[in-house]
Amino acid sequence: MQKTSDLNVVETRALPSPAQLLAELPKTDPQAEFVTRTRREIHRLIFTDDKRFLLIVGPCSIHDLKGGRAYAQKLAKLAAEVSDRVMIVMRVYFEKPRTTVGWKGLIMDPHLDGTHDIATGLRTARTFLREVLDLGLPTATELLDPITPQYIADLICWSAIGARTAESQTHRQMASGLSMPLGFKNGTDGSITTAINAIKSAGQPHTFLGINLDGAASAIVTRGNPDCHVVLRGGATGPNYSPTHIARTEELLTKAGLPKAILVDCSHDNSAKQPDRQPEVMRELLAQVTAGNASIMGAMIESNLEAGSQAFPQPKDKLRYGVSITDGCIAWDTTEQLVRELHAALAPRFK
Repeated sequence: MQKTSDLNVVETRALPSPAQLLAELPKTDPQAEFVTRTRREIHRLIFTDDKRFLLIVGPCSIHDLKGGRAYAQKLAKLAAEVSDRVMIVMRVYFEKPRTTVGWKGLIMDPHLDGTHDIATGLRTARTFLREVLDLGLPTATELLDPITPQYIADLICWSAIGARTAESQTHRQMASGLSMPLGFKNGTDGSITTAINAIKSAGQPHTFLGINLDGAASAIVTRGNPDCHVVLRGGATGPNYSPTHIARTEELLTKAGLPKAILVDCSHDNSAKQPDRQPEVMRELLAQVTAGNASIMGAMIESNLEAGSQAFPQPKDKLRYGVSITDGCIAWDTTEQLVRELHAALAPRFK
């Protein structure tokens, strides 16, 4: 019989089921309690009159565990010092959407050599997430592949759906079943309506194809995720964090019957893809917040031990320590200064 399927499939590799991996690398009771408590706190920051500022900060992507641990240790210390006014959540991003091709992240290619050892990538991701939680740092990630959450979502405190996938029905359905607060980014074209439609969709019940913890194909039935909000990251038409853009977003959220909860990504098109401009964006946001804007409840910053980025692929022994291999970042010293500036600027809120 003429073969009509898998004509372009070279190999199919079996992976451990989610249940097997969760049993191999289980979360501890303190980790589970911390994730639960932190999710509740993030909910309050987004949707209530909690005056603290939510700051999602960290590397564009985790590619070097040693550097990631060093960054997390520094961030944990800083987070504890500013926790009365700023809630810091660390970016622990393992999946990277690519416009065409490129390194897809630590889960998909943990050895950075094109071998795509996904089983090791999943184990590495769970292990690193547990380490970050043990430091007392909440975790944030972008969920890209709809199967990935079964392996790591129990260790995630906040997640994002990116600009490329916010319009995807698959990702809206996935978000409807997730257990943590989640931000939908506006579309790459700058469309805020894309994110608002995604929030409305993810808040509703869905039934869709997926896998269960045993790895079996299943019909997944969800009740909807009520903890979704918009993330402004700019677009093809330029930045979208100005007072005019914020007011327009508030208007669209109100019209859609959604809370006026806005988190601003200081990177990407909001910084004209110039990472060193992120502090400038953050300061302009702060000016709006200190002037009385109550809908800007948080921000996101891409930060690493060292500034900028480096070309990849290249031999691993040639990679510079603490420098991103995906989007450019601001350096740790700049990050610490900016966070302390944010903390000081928020003082009048708490009088």
